[in-house]
Amino acid sequence: MNLGDHHIDITKNIKTIEWLKSELLMTIASLYEILLKGAKGSQDLLIDVLANIIMVTYILGKRLGIPFTRIDMRIEDKIKLGILEKHKIEDWHGDLSSLKQYMDKNRS
Repeated sequence: MNLGDHHIDITKNIKTIEWLKSELLMTIASLYEILLKGAKGSQDLLIDVLANIIMVTYILGKRLGIPFTRIDMRIEDKIKLGILEKHKIEDWHGDLSSLKQYMDKNRS
């Protein structure tokens, strides 16, 4: 690989990162719009938007040099910490425990 090819790869990666950041912001804006209008009758759209946020976040992490497994491990750590510290969402609804069970089940 010559110097010009290396420069093109760096430029392409920077453009990809900028595009992913924009995609993430647009998808979050779509989430707000869906929630503002009310999610009734648009559960498929809501699922699509939430899945896109997760997918784009993983890919952005990869473009920034963070392996998917490190993101997964950090999520697991945050879930465990939230359970231990009785985060409000855990205290009110038990959502972190439910997510931990789901993730544990799907890892085996």
